[in-house]
Amino acid sequence: MTALLALCASLLWGLADFGGGALARRLPALTVVVASQAVAAAVLLAAVLATGGWTDASPALWYAVAAGVVGPFALLAFYRALALGPMGVVSPLTTVAVAVPVGVGLALGDRPGPGQIAGAAVAVAGVVLAAGPERGGPSAARGTLLLTLGAALGFGSVLALIAHASTGGGLLLVLCVQRVCNVAVGGAVLLAGRRGSGSADRSPDGTAFGPTSGPTDGPAPGLRAQLPALTAIGLSDVVANGAFALASHRGSATVAAVLSSLYPVVTALMARGVFKERLRPVQVVGAGLAVAGTLLLASA
Repeated sequence: MTALLALCASLLWGLADFGGGALARRLPALTVVVASQAVAAAVLLAAVLATGGWTDASPALWYAVAAGVVGPFALLAFYRALALGPMGVVSPLTTVAVAVPVGVGLALGDRPGPGQIAGAAVAVAGVVLAAGPERGGPSAARGTLLLTLGAALGFGSVLALIAHASTGGGLLLVLCVQRVCNVAVGGAVLLAGRRGSGSADRSPDGTAFGPTSGPTDGPAPGLRAQLPALTAIGLSDVVANGAFALASHRGSATVAAVLSSLYPVVTALMARGVFKERLRPVQVVGAGLAVAGTLLLASA
């Protein structure tokens, strides 16, 4: 059951990443982040209220608040990277996020084993190779790589913070607080950006996306048309988190972590099938090494 739940989480995360990246090619990335996370927050809030999960509140929830502050910026960087670069490279590189919680453990006194050292070396080599020649030239490749590594750093920080917040239990409440803070922070940034940019939203390439709605105008036409997809992304993310949590509690946490780390394979296959992405051989090798290194880190 643990393996099945972890693989389900991996599948759903991969689909959510592909959907978010695809929408970020048509909508402003921050809009995708806020809208999809709002759906996730609404579902989790309803679940907390239905199960009485608020009784698990403790001072450790401040870690969840911190994760909610970091999360929107990590997602924004990730979706922009997916919109600008090949998903078959960007998604695998974000798996190096596992290095952050591993690093936290080392800082707290853990000692790295041979597998962790080898995993770190393999992952770094994968990052270097996967950042090879890219569309738009060296400058575009560097920009996409920086966004991807920034997203990975953010995701890893969120993982570490959530782990601390849920040490005493109450994972459902922790995830709910995190997503509510995601929406609050992302929404504030989105609102500030709209006030400062005038009457038009901007797409990732800088062209006008459409009129910015006023407080009572409702969603912009382009956004309204994408609401079903945004809802699917948010729900996939929520269910994936739930499946991963169940997998971790019902069996080996290591097995759950390793199997759930396979989500980039789903994203890459979707990008290959839908967008007909073609990667250079060196990038395929690099992406594979990044995933392999991550699996070594997680399983050591």
